[in-house]
Amino acid sequence: MRIGLYPGTFDPLTLGHRDIITRAAQLVDRLVIGVAINRDKGPLFTLEERVAMIEAEVADLRTSTGVDIVAHPFENLLIDCAHDVGASIIIRGLRAVTDFEYEFQMVGMNRAMDDSIETVFLMAEARHQAIASKLVKEIARLGGDVSKFVSAPIREALLAKFGAS
Repeated sequence: MRIGLYPGTFDPLTLGHRDIITRAAQLVDRLVIGVAINRDKGPLFTLEERVAMIEAEVADLRTSTGVDIVAHPFENLLIDCAHDVGASIIIRGLRAVTDFEYEFQMVGMNRAMDDSIETVFLMAEARHQAIASKLVKEIARLGGDVSKFVSAPIREALLAKFGAS
């Protein structure tokens, strides 16, 4: 069984993330979405909220693809999380050249720790390349329309967090 790990903070899950998840599901038999606890980033949504949002967002993909897709919280090293879930592939989404520079360093470090785990980069669809969770939160906080960047349920969760309607 080929197990892939797609890690991130997912605060919140965007349509860009969803695009990568959909495409990654075509490459593996089981896709683990590693939800980083990452207290340093000060997430808007709790870990439990982020896991629940991901589980809800991928429910239809599980059915349509037949791929086992699960959310898995983690706070350890990414390579250790990959070991924990039995992943042989780490999937990373790229939006821009600046993403690649950071990811290139991460791949080198991860391979130094365990060269049996491959990293696969997927480019987000062109219409999703500019989407960043940080910007989505800022737009929502300032009362802007985020419906082009997140699903309707996540839009509603953002509105609830910021007390908007």
